[in-house]
Amino acid sequence: MTVNRPGQPTDLPPAEELWARWALLAAVTATTEAEARPSAHRHGRWIDEDGLHWDDSGCTWWLLARCGDGRFVLYGEDESSAVKWHEPAIDVLAGGPEWLPYEELRDRIEGYEIGCVYWYENGAWARAPYPDDLDDDGLDCGMGDVVDRAGLLRDLRFHLTAAAPVEHLLSAAEAHRLDPQELVSHLGATNGDGDPVDHPAVLRSLARTALTG
Repeated sequence: MTVNRPGQPTDLPPAEELWARWALLAAVTATTEAEARPSAHRHGRWIDEDGLHWDDSGCTWWLLARCGDGRFVLYGEDESSAVKWHEPAIDVLAGGPEWLPYEELRDRIEGYEIGCVYWYENGAWARAPYPDDLDDDGLDCGMGDVVDRAGLLRDLRFHLTAAAPVEHLLSAAEAHRLDPQELVSHLGATNGDGDPVDHPAVLRSLARTALTG
């Protein structure tokens, strides 16, 4: 992704691929302890009934949610976003389809929590128009880790054994044909946070992701 400019819909991969990459990272770091915490007290990547989350417990949080067959919404913020403070105010919901979760989005906008909103249908991402003088909407910093496939493969290697076929596992996830037992067999002794790998939590997370077909 290109920095020092607002994000473009074409910066994002197809929504199913984005979902798969994000979900695979969420699965390999899942723990039973984290599952028991409310979302407001969690960090990292995880999946729940609302969708896929990313929260660094600092200045970045994002949510990717399914909104029906072939429809997704991506929203959140990174501290690099200039959207919230732009004058005149930017309507990040302008041109949005009727199926967006408007109540949730408007509540967060009123609380100055959202830097940008992207939506996906008919095979393409879209967003509201931005003024020419907007420098950044935070998309690059927020989504760079899962948009950059080569970087994602490097990140996954931290969670898997040295002999794990990382490219194969990611491709299977992107095709929604991942074998849960094959993934579990290649997990390292600890996850990326240094905690012991929690196989039951990994399998529960995978079951929520739809990556296994």
